[in-house]
Amino acid sequence: MGIVAHVDAGKTSLTERLLYAAGVIDRVGRVDDGNTQTDSMDLERKRGITIRSAVVSFELGDLPVNLIDTPGHSDFIAEVERALSVLDGAVLVISAVEGVQPQTRLLMRTLTRLRIPTLLFVNKIDRVGARYDDLLADLHRLLTPAAIPLQTVTDLGTRTAGVTPLAVQSRDIAEILAEYNDSFLASYLDGAELDYADELRHQIAQTRVHPVYFGSAMTGVGIPEVIEGIRTWLPRATGSPTDELRARVFKVERGAAGQKVASARILTGTITPRTPLDVLPTDGVAYQVRPSAVEVFANGGRQVVERAEAGQIVALKGLKAIQIGDQLGVPTAAVDRLFARPTLETVVGARDRVKLFQALTQLAEQDPLIRVRKGDEITVSLYGEVQKEVIASLLETEYGVDVAFSETTPIYVERVDGVGTAFREIGTGPWPAGVGFRVSPVAEGIDYHLEVELGGLPRAFHTAIEETVRLTLHQGLYGWEVPNCRIDLTYTAYFSPVTTAGDFRRLVPLVLLEAVAAAGTTVMEPVNEFELDVPSETLSRVLAHIAEHRGLVTATTLSETQAHLEGTIPAATTHPFESYLPTLTRGEALLTTSFRTHQPVAGPPPTRTRTDGNPLNQKQYLMHLNRSS
Repeated sequence: MGIVAHVDAGKTSLTERLLYAAGVIDRVGRVDDGNTQTDSMDLERKRGITIRSAVVSFELGDLPVNLIDTPGHSDFIAEVERALSVLDGAVLVISAVEGVQPQTRLLMRTLTRLRIPTLLFVNKIDRVGARYDDLLADLHRLLTPAAIPLQTVTDLGTRTAGVTPLAVQSRDIAEILAEYNDSFLASYLDGAELDYADELRHQIAQTRVHPVYFGSAMTGVGIPEVIEGIRTWLPRATGSPTDELRARVFKVERGAAGQKVASARILTGTITPRTPLDVLPTDGVAYQVRPSAVEVFANGGRQVVERAEAGQIVALKGLKAIQIGDQLGVPTAAVDRLFARPTLETVVGARDRVKLFQALTQLAEQDPLIRVRKGDEITVSLYGEVQKEVIASLLETEYGVDVAFSETTPIYVERVDGVGTAFREIGTGPWPAGVGFRVSPVAEGIDYHLEVELGGLPRAFHTAIEETVRLTLHQGLYGWEVPNCRIDLTYTAYFSPVTTAGDFRRLVPLVLLEAVAAAGTTVMEPVNEFELDVPSETLSRVLAHIAEHRGLVTATTLSETQAHLEGTIPAATTHPFESYLPTLTRGEALLTTSFRTHQPVAGPPPTRTRTDGNPLNQKQYLMHLNRSS
C-alpha cells in the first residue's frame, strides 16, 4: 500500500498513526519535531518533508501491510513513480484546510491511469479553516466525481472535531454505484435486494469509485475508521508463492558498509539467499546472480530470512549490478514510465572533483533519473530547485563533500534533420580499422541496424562499435544528446591480428559524427504542458503573464468564479512563470505541469561544453575531427 499526497498534507503523520495503532512504535512521532519513523534522512527531519520512499511493514489485525511512505514534493516525483509501480492499493491524503493542491491532482490522475484502488483520507479536520461540503465539491470537481464520503464531521475546525459514519446501505450511495454499473442499476430499479457494500468493494477494486474518510492524523481522530476502511475496501495481494518468481526492484540504496541494497516487491514465487536468481535489466542482457542475504520488512524493521514469498517486500544484498526497474525471475508486463525524465540541469562544483564525481555516481545508482555528466564541468539533471538542496545535503552528510550549484538551465536535445552518410576505409587513418554509417531520423529511440554480415567481424568488435555508437550520441554536434535516430552500420574492415576493439572505439565517434553532421541537427528545447486554475477576475493578467513567458493557451473554460486554462510553456520559463503566479492571483492559482515534447529553439542554438573538451559548432567540430584523424 502506498500513502501519497501533496507536501504537508499529513501523509507521514498518518503513517505514524498506523504504526502506533499496529503496536510497532510506542509513541507517535511528529514531523515538525523530526522524530518520525519513516523520515530518516537528516534533511527530511529538518525540512519536515519526505524525500525518499520509505518502506515499513506491520499488521492490521489479520492483514499484513507493506506500507510505502512516498515524497509529496513535486521535485521528487521519480520516487513516487517507483513506489506506484508495486502497489495493490493507495491512500491519497488531502488537507481539509488547503484542499486539492497541484500535486494532489497529478497523483490522482496517475493512480487512476494505473488503475490503483485508492482510498481518500481528508486530514486536519481539527484545524481552523477546515472544510467539509466545499471540500467534497472540490474533490468531485478537481479529482473525481466518483468520491463517496462514508463519514460526516462534527465540530469541524475545532479541537473537539469528530467523525460520524454514514450508512453504506443508503440511497445516496446506491445512486452513485448505479452510475458505474448498468447491471446494478437494473437490479436497483427492479427493487431487488442488493448488498451495497459488496458492490462498493467491487467498484473500488476496479477503480470506478473511491471511498472518502475524514480525521486528524495529529490527534488520532478518525484513524480507527481509516484502518477499518483499508481492511475492508482495498484489495489484498493475490500472488501465489507456488508460481514462478516475478519481482520488481523499485529502490536501490547503499548500506552502512557501502554495499548495494535492493528493495523489491515479490509478485509471485519465492526468493531464497544463495540461490541463482534471473535478473532482467530494463535495458541490457539478462544475467544470473545469487543474493548473499534476503531480508523482509516486518514489525517496523527488517529481518533476515531464509525464504521470502509472494506479497512481501524484500531487501536483497550482494547484487552488485542491480538497478531500479530491473525485474527478477520471469518477465512481467512492462511498467510504462509515469513521469518524463528531468528537463533541467545544473553545474555542480567542489574542491575535490574526483570525490564529487564518485559520490554523484553512487547517488545516480539510487535515482536513475539523476544523470551525471562529467567534462570540463560536472552536471546533474533535476526536476526542480529543492533537489539542489537535497543533493547538497546528501553529498555533505554521506560523502563529506561540500558543493555549490550554478543556475538551473534546461536540458536541450538535438534532432536529426535528414539522412547523412560517412565512412573511413581501412588504411586511411591512424587506426587499423574501417567503418561506415548512415544516419536518419526516427520518431523515438536509437534504432541500430547492420547492413554488413554479422560474421564479417569478431563479435567483440561488433559489441565495441554498437556500445560506442550509443555513447557517442550522448553528445551531438552542439554538445546535447541525440535521443532519436536510426543508425545503419554500412561498412566494416579490420586487419587480423593487428586490429583491436579499442581501434573501433576510437574511430567510431569520428565517422559517426561526420554522418550526423551530414544529416544536420536542430537543437530542441523541452516544452511542458500545463493546467492552470485561477480566479476569473485575474484572467487577463494571467494571460499576459503566459504570453510573456512564451506560453501558448490551447483551451479555456470559464465559470462564474474560476477560469481553467490548458496549454504549453517552455521548460526554460516554467519556473519564473510559476514563481510570480501567487502575486497575480492572490495565492489562489492552481498549476500543474508535466513534460510534453520538444520544439526547435528560436534564434542561435545553445551549446554546452562537451565532455571531451572539443569545439562546439559543427564547422569547428568537423575541422577538429579531421585534425584528429
